Amino acid sequence: MKFQDVAKTSVEALKRNKTRSILTMLGIIIGIASVILLMSLGQSAQNLILNQVQGTGSNLIFVIPGGTDKGSRFSSPASVQGIVIKTLIQDDLDALKREPTIAKASAEVRGQAKIVYQNNDSTVTFDGTNADFFSIRNFTIARGAAFTDSDLNSFNRVAVLGSEISKTLFGELDPIGKTIRLKDVSFRVVGVLDAKGLGPFGIDQDNLVLVPITVAQRQMLGINYFNVITVEASDAYTIDFTKARIISVLRQDHRITDPHKDDFTIRTQEDALALLGNITSIMKLFLISIACISLIVGGIGIMNIMLVSVVERTREIGLRKAVGATNNDILQQFLFEAVMLTFAGGVIGIVIGSGLSVLAYVVLSKLVSTGWTLSLPISAVILAAGVSSLIGLVFGIYPARKAAIANPIDSLRYE
Repeated sequence: MKFQDVAKTSVEALKRNKTRSILTMLGIIIGIASVILLMSLGQSAQNLILNQVQGTGSNLIFVIPGGTDKGSRFSSPASVQGIVIKTLIQDDLDALKREPTIAKASAEVRGQAKIVYQNNDSTVTFDGTNADFFSIRNFTIARGAAFTDSDLNSFNRVAVLGSEISKTLFGELDPIGKTIRLKDVSFRVVGVLDAKGLGPFGIDQDNLVLVPITVAQRQMLGINYFNVITVEASDAYTIDFTKARIISVLRQDHRITDPHKDDFTIRTQEDALALLGNITSIMKLFLISIACISLIVGGIGIMNIMLVSVVERTREIGLRKAVGATNNDILQQFLFEAVMLTFAGGVIGIVIGSGLSVLAYVVLSKLVSTGWTLSLPISAVILAAGVSSLIGLVFGIYPARKAAIANPIDSLRYE
């Protein structure tokens, strides 16, 4: 039988049972639309996270106190696991600032505390740092100004607020010059940051409060060590060379002769991006796996409907075989019907999934103020179309084969 004859016969058979055909396609439509939507959301979320981390600067190196497993690129230093490590101090920062491969370096100490302005309060992460921090991390000031080295030397209690915490405390009021209380210490607000989003180590930079590191160390935390030193590599040197020089300087400063006994860990932007890329890829795979369950359910539904169709059309099968149709002709017809159902369902699912992706973008772009973008991977469309046809092929083979091997005499006798 010619292909056009098979197609024509299959279309006529599907038209005779329009309601059943639509209901049969429904499982595939839902499954394909889910795959498209989840792949779009997963890719958009991955792009958002990676772009925000890249926005902190492309030539940054982070020095974290505490050693780590030398055999693993992604293992966490002890300080990140909550263990207090005091190995990074002012002498280390001064030594790094003298290193020619380093353009700038800033130290940080962190903590969490309640921030209060009049009747408004919130729990925030505060970051004690120096004046170079703003340029190193590409922080721009929306209002007011950043604090200076003079503020550090004079122990001035001044603060720069993230964009979201500023709105939480002050609403539409101008916060510049207002007095807030942070961990029972009064600070005068001198600046507000532009929206920044997620930063290194998973910190929400829009709910961050920046204060002079001298004030944070002595008046708020009572410590003389640092939680992290952020280094901006000089443009004249590669990141790897600068990283090697940092290791050399710190080993000399800490009198370390055995490389396996480093009491510090070096992390670069590349490490952070690779780690986040792995995490978000696993998340996307997990979401797609959930959506694929509905595809399998839809495929089983198609197989069941096709089996019912074979039973209902037993006399038709017997009659066609009696007038010369071969087993292969019957097999092709029923298989083509299954593939048509799933392919048509796949196309409709792609359209619906794409529409839902655009709708999700419109909603999330209003809720997420830090650059949510629409991402509809072409791979998702190709995958959806291919998978829908494959499901029709796989789940249509058994009913088609059952129809093909039916005995024509028994079929004609069937009531």
